[in-house]
Amino acid sequence: MRNYESIYIIHPDVVGDELTALVDKFQKVFVDQGAEIHKLDNWGVRKLAYPIKKVERGCYVQTLFCAGPEVIAELERRLRLDEKVMRFLTVRFEGEFVVEEAPAEEAPAEETAVEEEVSAEEKA
Repeated sequence: MRNYESIYIIHPDVVGDELTALVDKFQKVFVDQGAEIHKLDNWGVRKLAYPIKKVERGCYVQTLFCAGPEVIAELERRLRLDEKVMRFLTVRFEGEFVVEEAPAEEAPAEETAVEEEVSAEEKA
């Protein structure tokens, strides 16, 4: 099995529960075919580099996954058939995925230091 990255752009009129259902539908394609999803990231609505059918914005969705080539064929077939998907691209990812995790303990420590500085200034 190989590592892949797939990005697809959904029409900006698709929002809320409809957008969630569409993303879940494509995520189900991965699961049904036996792929292992490492990361699913919805980037939200962004300006396109160039208009596609007079539409200038689109909702970007990125998926990092590990699968065989037959999964790619089925995914791209379904993306091509869905009218709400404006563009898609799947590329083979060389190497291993590095999924960054946000440090949970550093943020409160910084806030505490700022609060201590503010209270020291108030006392002066």
